Amino acid sequence: QVQLVESGGGLVQAGGSLRLSCAASGPIFSSYAMGWFRQAPGKEREFVAAINWSGRNTYYADSVKGRFTISRDGAKNTVLLQMNSLKPEDTAIYYCAVDLTLAVVTEAAGYDYWGQGTQVTVSS
Repeated sequence: QVQLVESGGGLVQAGGSLRLSCAASGPIFSSYAMGWFRQAPGKEREFVAAINWSGRNTYYADSVKGRFTISRDGAKNTVLLQMNSLKPEDTAIYYCAVDLTLAVVTEAAGYDYWGQGTQVTVSS
């Protein structure tokens, strides 16, 4: 059973920074990619960033390019999302997910397991 636990969310002012962490456990060693999605109140879940198993390929939503950075640790069981220059529109619950198949990494339907989410609130 795959388990994902997010942490690092909180309340920050516009222009501030946060670093989210996703700790994964279980049989994820054959995963194709890990990614971050977010869901704002009243909106659907949307893609934020993804990284492949090797960590050499990254993908970003246009809305976060240049501000967010996704990375993996050497053990390949933790994914980080460094968020800089935060804006009020970044406010959402952020979810970590793992893709165990060769799916489209920018679509939520392509992921197999999800964490519980961590709240990010950016005040103006």
